[in-house]
Amino acid sequence: MTGGPLVVLVGPMGSGKSTVGELLAERLGVPYRDTDADIVAAQGRPIADLFVDEGEPYFRDLERKAVADALSGHTGILALGGGAILDDGTRALLAGLPVVYLSMDIDEAVRRVGLGAARPLLAVNPRRQWRELMDARRHLYTEVARVVVATDDRTPEEVAQAVLDALELKDV
Repeated sequence: MTGGPLVVLVGPMGSGKSTVGELLAERLGVPYRDTDADIVAAQGRPIADLFVDEGEPYFRDLERKAVADALSGHTGILALGGGAILDDGTRALLAGLPVVYLSMDIDEAVRRVGLGAARPLLAVNPRRQWRELMDARRHLYTEVARVVVATDDRTPEEVAQAVLDALELKDV
C-alpha cells in the first residue's frame, strides 16, 4: 500500500494512543485521526453504549470498516482502538505499515484509567479481565508492530519522542 498513514498506533486501552498520537501529529505537522472517534461520530453514541446496546460483534464490524477506511484515506497519524488487531483482515492491512505498539503493564493501566466502568470489556473483575485481554492480544500487537515502545513511567512527550526515534522521523 502506498501513501498510507505516517504512523499507526496500536496498544491496549489507556496506553496513550490518543494523547501520543495528537502530540506526534503536532510535532510532524500532519493530521491526527482516531478510529474510535470515527465510530462515535458516525454512530452518535459512545462505544460503551454500542457494546451494551448492540453487542461486541456489531462494534467489531464497525471497527473493521472504520480501520479499513482510515488506512486507505489517511496520511497522518492514526490511532486504532485496542481491539482492532483482533481482526485477521485488519492485521493483513497493517502489514508493512509503520505500526507502533504502545505497551504497558497492568500497574500502569490501573494508574492511568483505573480500569473503570466506562470500559465495557472490563466491567467485572477489571484486573483479571485486563490480564486476560492482554494475554489474548499481546502477540497480535507484536505481530503487526514494526516497533514496540514501552509507555510505563514515561510522559506522553517522552513516548512521542521514543516513537519518532524508533521510526527515524524528524519533527517540523
